[in-house]
Amino acid sequence: MIEAIMESHYIKSLPYLLEGIMWTLGITIFGLILGFIVGAIAGLGRISKSSIIRGIATVYVEVVRGTPILVQVLFIYYGLTEDLIGFNIDKLTAAIIAITINAGAYIAEIVRGAVDSIDKGQHEAGRTVGLTERQTMRYIVWPQAFKRMIPPLGNQFIISLKDTSLFSVIAVGEVLYMAKQYYNQNFSQTETLLMVCLLYLLITIPTSVYLRRLERKLDV
Repeated sequence: MIEAIMESHYIKSLPYLLEGIMWTLGITIFGLILGFIVGAIAGLGRISKSSIIRGIATVYVEVVRGTPILVQVLFIYYGLTEDLIGFNIDKLTAAIIAITINAGAYIAEIVRGAVDSIDKGQHEAGRTVGLTERQTMRYIVWPQAFKRMIPPLGNQFIISLKDTSLFSVIAVGEVLYMAKQYYNQNFSQTETLLMVCLLYLLITIPTSVYLRRLERKLDV
């Protein structure tokens, strides 16, 4: 019985899939860190008093949110050719750029919503005690807004994690691509894809549970 289990494709595919899931997590985490920087800038741009900055940020958010991430990564990898930009973008860089740009647009809306949700009285309180607008944002508004961003940022992590499966179309070695490599050699689509589902669930379910607890703890 044990020998049969060990010889099954559920177990034999694991080394491939675990290598893929490490790449999946790496691309997601690195892309979200960069995405948060892009999103924070774009989000603050969305509430800027400058119509030009607000317009640029709005166009970025609307264009990215209005197009599929699959199209975005294909455009970055195949559309930005050497003739156009002077060099070719490798597949891993294209994947990270795509997840950064895509997540950045959604994070921009998270940032905008969180900052907008802070009571206007907090701005007035900062100005009352002699803080500049920038200092008010830095010391009073942003800490409160960031607390409210944490649960939706966790949800964005889950969304971006699942989006990385689309990068298999450009042969990035994430978990779905590695699964294809395995079952094409061993004709074991059912077992291998079930293991892919299980690995995703082992990450997303605990993350969702933790986020719900964190949301209750933060009372947001």
